[in-house]
Amino acid sequence: MSERQPLLLQTSDSRALENRTIPRPDIRNSPENTLVNVQSDESIAAGSDESLNKSNYKPSMHRTLEHPTSNLDTMIHLLKGNIGTGILAMPDAFKNAGLFVGLFGTLIMGAICTHCMHMLVKCSHELCRRLQQPSLSFSEVAHCSFDTGPIGLRRYSGLARRVITTFLFITQMGFCCVYFVFVALNIKEVIDHYFMKLDVRVYLMIMLIPMILLNLVRNLKYLTPVSLFAAILTLTGLAISFFYMLQDLPPTDTVKPVASWATLPLYFGTAIYAFEGIGVVLPLENNMNTPEDFGGTTGVLNTGMVIVACLYTSVGFFGYLKYGDGVKGSITLNLPQEEILSQMVRIAMAVAIFLSYTLQFYVPVNIVEPFVRNQFDTTRAKDVAATVLRIVLVTFTFILAACIPNLGPIISLVGAVSSSALALIAPPIIEIITFWTVGFGRYNWVLWKDIGILVFGLCGFVFGTYASVAQILNPSIN
Repeated sequence: MSERQPLLLQTSDSRALENRTIPRPDIRNSPENTLVNVQSDESIAAGSDESLNKSNYKPSMHRTLEHPTSNLDTMIHLLKGNIGTGILAMPDAFKNAGLFVGLFGTLIMGAICTHCMHMLVKCSHELCRRLQQPSLSFSEVAHCSFDTGPIGLRRYSGLARRVITTFLFITQMGFCCVYFVFVALNIKEVIDHYFMKLDVRVYLMIMLIPMILLNLVRNLKYLTPVSLFAAILTLTGLAISFFYMLQDLPPTDTVKPVASWATLPLYFGTAIYAFEGIGVVLPLENNMNTPEDFGGTTGVLNTGMVIVACLYTSVGFFGYLKYGDGVKGSITLNLPQEEILSQMVRIAMAVAIFLSYTLQFYVPVNIVEPFVRNQFDTTRAKDVAATVLRIVLVTFTFILAACIPNLGPIISLVGAVSSSALALIAPPIIEIITFWTVGFGRYNWVLWKDIGILVFGLCGFVFGTYASVAQILNPSIN
């Protein structure tokens, strides 16, 4: 005020004029002073402190975890989150790609998906530092990247959150549909051999009531023993499947080394479905006791994904080499019917996937249930609405499974539509917007790399969806 006051005086009093201090010239536009900091010393200090605090803020140091997970726990959860019905569909994926295209393509796909997981974790750390938040979920990372990005995109932050949430919902519901079909087809193979032949939809109907009752359990704590039992059955069934696949392998020239261009999109959809574990990456990293061990060259993420990629490649390579073009949507369906051991594998895998349905179903229910409960006032009404919601969603996945009881195309469709959106399209967009004001390195190599992954994901999304829908509408297409 002591500097501005004289400029505002409108009096002609000579005394005032004599006592008036001469104003400092405005030098902000002077050619000799192109940059002038007009902030006060206090604001400069405050800004410097805030900037320093943000740069030194370590999100992991501010997390309050009741039961943090060890590196081994995180590795097990990562493997469990990535290994499901997709691994059993890899021989079918190799059929659509060819033996050697599938071999190298799966390894490359695994590397790209793992890199995208690292991108998501990196963006989460950067945004946590900016906003001084201990942790963020996938949808929150998308929201915050837009909210702190270029000014013109900030209005779309809410839309970004809703898009990611929607694709997470679609992905998990798609997994539930695949689980329904997988269980029904494997049980049908056993019943057809020993008793009578029935349509697969009959088995879907038989499964509906037990599936509804199982998914009325709301606390995952009570499902921990069930999940452990399902994991043991899955590992056992996978080991026995390998035993059958590795017996009497034919020469590699008995199968196609390269498939036609028309079926490559189906391979992409199945492969990206199998690698879809990006939804569990941030929750796992956020809950670690030592989150600094998650990334890095020999960190938990790279180690786990190398194991996953090797398993997928091995099952796909040897499964397709063993059964050729006769391979089915799940390798368990190709095991010999006359042997008791192979029939036990079908039953074990069917039971394991049936019990795993609840874990996949938990995610979409948690997305929708809060909105439904908010529409009612009393606690009783809220609980009834939540129960009805679970029944409706399970029935919805049953209806979709009954409409498309063909395992291969439905896996490819889920992968092409939702898995590619979450695993290949969203991460590069989020990284570009997050680091827009920071820079993209020398020659903008990060930007070009992200654009390349984005184009790859969009091509897979479009062509994979088209090929999957075409095969669903016309199953005779090969």
